[in-house]
Amino acid sequence: MGEYYFDSVDYVVFSGMLLISAITGVYYGCKSRYGQSVEGSDLNEYLTGSKSMKPFPVAMSLVASYVSGVTILGTPAEIYNFGTQYWFIAFSIWFSGAIVAFVYLPVFHKLQVNSSYEYLEMRFNREVRMLASILFVMDEIMFLPIVIYAPSLAFNQVTGVDVHIIGSIVCFICIFYTVIGGLKAVVYSDTWQIIIMFISVIVIVILGTIAIGGPSVVWKRSADGGRLIFNNFNPSMYERHTVYGVVTGGVIFWTAFNGVNQTMVQRYLSLPNEKDSKISVVMFTIGVSLFVSLCVYSGLLVFATYHKCDPMGAGRIYQDDQLLPLFVMETVGHLRGVPGLFIAGVFGAALSSLSVVLNATSAVVLEDFVKGCLRIHLSEKSATYLVKIVILILGAMAMGFVFIVERMGGILVMTTSLSAIAAGTTFGVFTLGMVIPWTSSMGAIIGAVAGATLSGLIAFGSQYSLAIGDVVLRKLPVNTDMCTIDYGIVPNVTIENYPDESHVFPLFRLSYHWITPIGIITTVVVGAIASFLTGKADTTRIDPDLISPVFHFLLPPEAQRYAGTAARTVRNRSHNDEEGSLMQDISTTGTSSKRGSVPTCFFKWNTLYLTSYSDCSLKMLYVHVFVFCLKYSVPKL
Repeated sequence: MGEYYFDSVDYVVFSGMLLISAITGVYYGCKSRYGQSVEGSDLNEYLTGSKSMKPFPVAMSLVASYVSGVTILGTPAEIYNFGTQYWFIAFSIWFSGAIVAFVYLPVFHKLQVNSSYEYLEMRFNREVRMLASILFVMDEIMFLPIVIYAPSLAFNQVTGVDVHIIGSIVCFICIFYTVIGGLKAVVYSDTWQIIIMFISVIVIVILGTIAIGGPSVVWKRSADGGRLIFNNFNPSMYERHTVYGVVTGGVIFWTAFNGVNQTMVQRYLSLPNEKDSKISVVMFTIGVSLFVSLCVYSGLLVFATYHKCDPMGAGRIYQDDQLLPLFVMETVGHLRGVPGLFIAGVFGAALSSLSVVLNATSAVVLEDFVKGCLRIHLSEKSATYLVKIVILILGAMAMGFVFIVERMGGILVMTTSLSAIAAGTTFGVFTLGMVIPWTSSMGAIIGAVAGATLSGLIAFGSQYSLAIGDVVLRKLPVNTDMCTIDYGIVPNVTIENYPDESHVFPLFRLSYHWITPIGIITTVVVGAIASFLTGKADTTRIDPDLISPVFHFLLPPEAQRYAGTAARTVRNRSHNDEEGSLMQDISTTGTSSKRGSVPTCFFKWNTLYLTSYSDCSLKMLYVHVFVFCLKYSVPKL
């Protein structure tokens, strides 16, 4: 690959993408600050866009939550190695979108929660809410460095720039515009980044197809190489991709992710009404299914290009994720600006995913940990500062983890496993709450523990079995016959000997498509049974707003008396927050002559209110948390 490199035009294209991202953050940050019409609406603007967003940009931001650099680089490699059966995931996304729009989305829109996990406290208790929130934050923290590392590796492959340097630069820019501009900057940056991503992949696909001789050549070579697989109806749960596994696993996994995950719910609720949210879900579904199809075709295109000389077998690359960058540089690398456009698309996808996670996770820290768990209620200005500080901390952690992720293969295993645990457990608990009215708090906790334990056992056990060689992925055969003629390389041909896996514990041999469904089913079944055994919830006293409209038929008529009580609880909580802030102002005014002393705080039973950070510094925040904890840890006389 020595003759293929970035030139000045490629660097300009790539740098332009980063510059526009930064400008977007500055623009919406300034617009929010100087164009604000209601005093004290900083936090609402920052986290929800004042609920005035439009369906199309929100839909593109939702696509950004799904698509990352890992998707662009990983999906073609998956098709190259295992065939096109994975393409059925595009159908799964359509089923998932319908379930989200009609089962889960109406509940969140009815309640207008600030965090999706706030629902769990309304339906169950604070402990269930904290369990789900902790799983979410841990999952996202582990996910952040992976999002940065994969595209950085591709950039390194085509430029030679150190992975850690480019990763740190891009991460810094993402942190900058996310902190400055809030949700609007994230959504509108996501929109054009996703458009660039689509354009880059389309351009590569078109130019690559022309270079190889047309779609018919791609199709014929793929068929001859055994990559066209659309009818694998094998019922075995051990095979990597089957119709049943991809469709069933895909529907359940993406419903779990799209239906209740904070990164998605936050964007649904940034729209003014439920109708617009459903429109954005439809647009999201169309966008993702089209992009997956593009990535599947690009995988066939890469195979058709290297059907006589596998790059891995020839020692030209060392990781599957390098297949597409190699193809781009060798096929269109001579066209100035095209490689830069491709890398801009890969990094645009990474930036969009990173900004979405930073913004959503900061909201969870504020709403679920600070307000929900510690019961610390901050003024709007103070809360906005806190959210920005959390984004800075998370971004710094992501930058730090990039330096160790390539040296710690175990972190990839842990990330994959934790994602399976978090997705299955959390979605199972939400399903218990919205679909099964008699589920109790104890039943939800028992179900969550059971689901997390089983899915964790399967995930970690599977990864361990792969690591020690008891289970080997069965890739489709490749050819290296023309490596010497075409590239002057004598390939290192090895015959893969697949071990006898019959002695491996059956759950450790399962396809990854089944891990999340098993976790969800375990959570729901165990939770429902445990609720009966430990005392089921009184369905006559459940607010119907907490149950999905599709399952209202399970509620007795008496429950209608409690309609709207959950939403009123949220409004009353906000009213109490404002009341507490007013008490702070009164107290601060009365002690204005003592400025410079310990900031004024107003204590209320089970609640701690703090003034803005202009009076109460971050250090004093920790002091007040300590006092608050001490207050309830000292035995009452």
